[in-house]
Amino acid sequence: MIVTPLTVDLIPDMEKLLALGEPYIRLRGSSDYWLYATLFANTCPVAIIDGQLVGSVIAFRSQVAPSEIYLQDVMTHPSHRRTGITRALVEEVHRQGSLWGCRRLFLTSEPGNHAAHRAWLALGFSNEQCSKPVDERRGGVPSRRVRIRGIE
Repeated sequence: MIVTPLTVDLIPDMEKLLALGEPYIRLRGSSDYWLYATLFANTCPVAIIDGQLVGSVIAFRSQVAPSEIYLQDVMTHPSHRRTGITRALVEEVHRQGSLWGCRRLFLTSEPGNHAAHRAWLALGFSNEQCSKPVDERRGGVPSRRVRIRGIE
């Protein structure tokens, strides 16, 4: 497995991979992925096996709280799950965060995404209390679980 930063030439393959994550991952426009590859490549690693892109993480270092990194989208191809790809990608973001002196990684996940919840706990994330859920039908933010992992 090769873990490498996202590059512009990998965007079409990444979009195909991320489409497999619906409904939990929502595709963005190609221009968004171009920005990620151009401006945030250090925290957007991808995994390649036998020339096929099989995993990706889209993550960002906070500009408001630079000691934190938010993992926005994490995806491993269904035929490659439970093989260590997600762990390798999250560890790469963790490694980069350590170089920058970051103190924590965090992410949110949908309440019904039980497989993701198990994966986050296995990777050392823990639950942090969320504020009161807001009714999405009234223009609010949907309820999500926040997962936190410290960086040593």
